[in-house]
Amino acid sequence: MAAPLLAQFTGAASAAADEKWGTISEGWVEVRWTEQVQAELDRLGVVVEAVAPAELVKDSSGSAMRFPVRSGKGDPSLKSLPKAEGDGVLDGGIAVRTPTGNARVVNLRGVLRDGLASGKCEVNGVEVGHRSVFRCAVSEGLLTTGDVPVGQPLKVRINKVPLHPTAEALEVFTATFGAPAFTADTVLAHVTAEGVYTPPKQ
Repeated sequence: MAAPLLAQFTGAASAAADEKWGTISEGWVEVRWTEQVQAELDRLGVVVEAVAPAELVKDSSGSAMRFPVRSGKGDPSLKSLPKAEGDGVLDGGIAVRTPTGNARVVNLRGVLRDGLASGKCEVNGVEVGHRSVFRCAVSEGLLTTGDVPVGQPLKVRINKVPLHPTAEALEVFTATFGAPAFTADTVLAHVTAEGVYTPPKQ
């Protein structure tokens, strides 16, 4: 779910900037879910584990999943974050264990357009496409950048971008698990991302 948001800030180290979008090397993304989501996971008997090289982070602030970014390109729209757009692929994945079965979710590919995240992933070896699943409140995140000449690679970090479920995501959840304890206004997680942005060629 993080690939769409991170794509415009992170990309493969070997990727070259194209005419429209830039790329970023040394990219990573961390998705930290809220206590409300953890309570729902506990209620459903769901256990979340990392598929390497992704890592599960547990600390006093709760639980998070950190992914390296395999590839990505985008426009971070540093002067107007809500206009950010891009696409990308995360390395590693998530293993989910439930009382009724297990799922291994890898090859997370995503697209961010107009603040909505959608994309594809591989679930137990089968490629699955999904409609928009999150609304990314990018403007609510904290953006920090390095200080370099215009057109040069620039270190970019965005902290704590809230993720809200879309109506489509709520429909899928309800059909699978029953009525959720959250709504379209609920913040499910916060995303933090970092990378070195290389602008497109002029």
